[in-house]
Amino acid sequence: MSTENIKIYDAENMVVGRLGAKAAKAALLGDNIVIVNIEKAIITGRRRTVIEKFKEKFNVRTSYNPTRGPFHHRRPDKMVRRMIRGMLPWPTPRGKAAYKRIKVYIGVPEKYIDSEKIVLEGAKYTSLKQKFITVADLSHELGWRSPEVK
Repeated sequence: MSTENIKIYDAENMVVGRLGAKAAKAALLGDNIVIVNIEKAIITGRRRTVIEKFKEKFNVRTSYNPTRGPFHHRRPDKMVRRMIRGMLPWPTPRGKAAYKRIKVYIGVPEKYIDSEKIVLEGAKYTSLKQKFITVADLSHELGWRSPEVK
């Protein structure tokens, strides 16, 4: 990745949909996108409802051969990257090129520790009254077991 047009987003306490929309738009415009701390991002809604909806999606299989998929990610970084793919015009070459410019990481990798991170104020989740679940908690509920997170 070239370093001149790289945008580094810190996903801590950000709503995944709002962050993903901004990242997808920037990637379509040609910027390289790096999203760090994705396990601390937030999905809004009642905890139980969000978990049930994702588990419902996991049960979708082909009827004639269930081992053929579709397969769904449980890791937070891959799960969010796939959510962002849904915001891109995927079948087109433009959408595929934009998807390749998006990198999502759990935590902060060594090479991005000292760089300045973008915090989107419109995507910040400030209300403590409303219900939400973090991406790490959702992944854990879906069966992802990882020693480095939590």
